[in-house]
Amino acid sequence: MKQTCAFLILLVSMIFQPVQAQDPIKVGLIVPLSGPWARQGQVMRAAAELAVEQINAGGGIQAHGGRPLELVVYDTGDSVERAKNAAQRMVAQEDDLVGATGSYLSSFTLAVTEVTERAQVPMLTLSYSDLVTSRGYDYVFQTSATGAYQSENALPLLLDIAEQASGERPETIGIVMDNTAASVAFVNPIVEGTALADNNLELVVNEVFTPPLANATPLIQRVRSRRPDLLLLLPTAISDTKLLLEKMNEFGLGRGRLPTISNGAAMGSPDLAANMPPQLLEGVMSIVANWSTSGQEAMIAEYMEFSGEPWMTQNPLCAFGHIWLLKEALELAETPDSVAVNNALHTMDITAGAADYFAGERVRFDETGKRIDAEILVIQWQGGKPYTVYPNRDAMTEMVWPGR
Repeated sequence: MKQTCAFLILLVSMIFQPVQAQDPIKVGLIVPLSGPWARQGQVMRAAAELAVEQINAGGGIQAHGGRPLELVVYDTGDSVERAKNAAQRMVAQEDDLVGATGSYLSSFTLAVTEVTERAQVPMLTLSYSDLVTSRGYDYVFQTSATGAYQSENALPLLLDIAEQASGERPETIGIVMDNTAASVAFVNPIVEGTALADNNLELVVNEVFTPPLANATPLIQRVRSRRPDLLLLLPTAISDTKLLLEKMNEFGLGRGRLPTISNGAAMGSPDLAANMPPQLLEGVMSIVANWSTSGQEAMIAEYMEFSGEPWMTQNPLCAFGHIWLLKEALELAETPDSVAVNNALHTMDITAGAADYFAGERVRFDETGKRIDAEILVIQWQGGKPYTVYPNRDAMTEMVWPGR
């Protein structure tokens, strides 16, 4: 009888051992799913879910017996305090979490990473703020070009593009911007530093407004009267963007007549085309840290079918890529735990696979977690949709230089 019982115990353990080996490995997504930024969180969630589905369909994490990934999702809500509380719940409830991605707004990311750092959970983010990786943290990784990098490099890049496209180098520039933190952070280094003098540019229009904008006429009248060679147009609200572009069109400056450049993914949002005649956006460009690029067509089509979205913007693309980066780190890690994954991310140096989902041709991080090879892209509205047009190796269509 004892021998029979022992045999049954051994048999049961043999039966359940493979099941235990296939327990999922948890990765987190912490983004706004309620409040004013909920839509961005929703598309990031769809992209992360698609990445997990693809990885599991491909056999899971091969280095750890084919274990599947499980996505656990937490809502940051609409404030820094709520974002921090969500992060605290995440690390408390998911004590076996190996890594996470989020949090959309830089202010949310700064709060969330205070929590994940203490919990030793590596956090991947697209947030632009230079503060993200300047606090001496070991468990945060920034895959986008920082705000300072974008500001410092955008102007000479745009001037080179203009000269190549039109044969003439711009000599004057105008700025129309709101006074939100994102716009100010991009423009201040240009206006207050040496960028204008270094590039032989004269600032002929410098208009700042507080959103929401009630009347765009005075702003655009100033642009029309001075007619700069380049216009930096930096609204952050869709309603303000619509007012400004409508007035530019009324004054004969829109629809590709005046080179108009913005900064950030908001200028490529599907919501813009849904809230204004798409022809108003024709020719408008924006500097972004990531976007759909050549070679990603099959993945983009799958995302569009999966999510119902008309195209893939920076935010879901980064969320998708971050899940694949965590997969790469797990394949490199000796054990499927957060410390080992963090160590793998610090030593990672890849030029294919997950690297295909980020601007530039290589993914590696310095000791602070800042991505060494991060680049910027230029997108342009053409035919009712924003396409990557620069650099050429990533372009999905040819740039049409406004006014040419």
